[in-house]
Amino acid sequence: MKKIIALICLGFALSVSVPALAGPQQEKMKGCNAEAKAQNLKGDERKAFMSKCLKKDYKLKSGAATDGRAKQQEKMKNCSAEAKTKGLKGDERKKFMSSCLKN
Repeated sequence: MKKIIALICLGFALSVSVPALAGPQQEKMKGCNAEAKAQNLKGDERKAFMSKCLKKDYKLKSGAATDGRAKQQEKMKNCSAEAKTKGLKGDERKKFMSSCLKN
C-alpha cells in the first residue's frame, strides 16, 4: 500500500513539474520562429536555422521572443490609464478593460 501511494505521489510530482520546465524552451522556440519568419526562411534553410537557434549558446536577436509580450503590456498600460481618466471602477472597469484589450 505504501509503495502504491509513493508511486502516485511521484507521478503527481512529475506531472506538475514537467510543464514548468518547458517554459524557457517554449519562449526560445517562439523567438526562433519569429526570427525565421523575419528572415523569410523556408525548407532546409529554416530547418538548419532552427537547429542552430535552439542550441543553448545561441542568442536571439533584438528580444524577438518578448516583442509580443511588450506590445501587450503597452496596450494594458494604455487601457488602464484610459480607464483611470474615465474614473471607472469595479465591473465597469472590467468590462472596459476587456473590450479595450480586444481591440
